Amino acid sequence: MTNPADDDTDIDAVTDAMLTASRLLIAISARSIASVADSLTLPQFRLLVVLANGGATKLVTLAEQLGVNPSTATRTVDRLISSGMVTREANPASRREILLRLSPEGERVVERVTSQRRAEIAEIVARMPAAERAGFVEALWSFARAGGEPPAGNRVGL
Repeated sequence: MTNPADDDTDIDAVTDAMLTASRLLIAISARSIASVADSLTLPQFRLLVVLANGGATKLVTLAEQLGVNPSTATRTVDRLISSGMVTREANPASRREILLRLSPEGERVVERVTSQRRAEIAEIVARMPAAERAGFVEALWSFARAGGEPPAGNRVGL
């Protein structure tokens, strides 16, 4: 029989490890963003990634996916439109609706940042003992599924 206190200790240990790993991943993301688009913020990049993965999207849907208020999403989108990374267009299915999509420049930024992140993460993973990698992969997929995050596969991610 499992002792509930053991479960709490295990949850605390995993949580501490994930918090530490997340600091590393945020640092990698910040470095890769700064090297590609100096004035781009992490929340702006996250918006670009959501558009890259979902295609043309209504503002309200985008705000929901980002977990922000529509007014916050509007301000972020306006900045990204000004920088040439996002475009705004009428929805062909309903001319009253506006769709947002990545511009070619936005696509280039997402691809370059993601490529740099992937390379830096691969360097770190290569330093891990090979015997630990398989269990690590399973644990990360399980964590992503539990959090409702779809698999990256060929898609890009933050």
